[in-house]
Amino acid sequence: MTAPVIPVVPNDVPRGVDAHLTGDYSEAASAGATGAVTAFLYARMNLPNSLTLLRIFFVPVLIVILLTRSPNVELWGFPMHFEFWGVLILLMAAATDWADGYVARRRLQVTTLGILLDPIADKLLISAAFVSLVDMQLVPAWMVVIIIGREFTVLGLRNIALAEGFTIEASVLGKTKMVLQVIAVAVLIAGARHASLKPVATLLLWLVVVSALTSAAQYFARFWGHVDDRIKQRRRLSMMESHKKSQDAVPL
Repeated sequence: MTAPVIPVVPNDVPRGVDAHLTGDYSEAASAGATGAVTAFLYARMNLPNSLTLLRIFFVPVLIVILLTRSPNVELWGFPMHFEFWGVLILLMAAATDWADGYVARRRLQVTTLGILLDPIADKLLISAAFVSLVDMQLVPAWMVVIIIGREFTVLGLRNIALAEGFTIEASVLGKTKMVLQVIAVAVLIAGARHASLKPVATLLLWLVVVSALTSAAQYFARFWGHVDDRIKQRRRLSMMESHKKSQDAVPL
């Protein structure tokens, strides 16, 4: 019967390096791997990205406040109904939208994670707010379908653009649309208790729908312009390669 062969590792070789021979990983190697993962996450969880995640955290809080219509408390003799808390959470979330972009540019901390998360956080916030307002019967459902449909259509086009290697910056109209959405949602929430605000809320809602459709058309035109140029370039390269192959071909 042959005795099992035990691999011998020289004493001067680090255990973490030849762990595949002994099946034993050193604590130093494990600690190094953990530290690398921690450093990787820390490098991406900078202040702008943390603000973006905070905006995503505000989304379920806003939904609970609007759908449960609570809390309704009185502080220092001032009644603070759910409308107050809803508008407060919405404005705080909108403030993080401005702050994360400002800090990222100021500190040169623009990351791929932030570029991907920021529009998703915006879409989640606006979609959650409008869907909640539909449930509260404060907004017609067909308007919300147009608004949310526009948001996710543009998000899809933006992702395709990134996959193709180009980016389309938000236009002035698109940024104005976002501001109008926040103001409209805030006025609609406040209008749940103050009926005098409903005409203003209706006007703002129509402005949001018009700006959403117009900015979507503008974004699609810019997107198609980039894609059309890429398609033409690929066709030219393909034709040139085919022509070159035909010239290099040796007749039999």
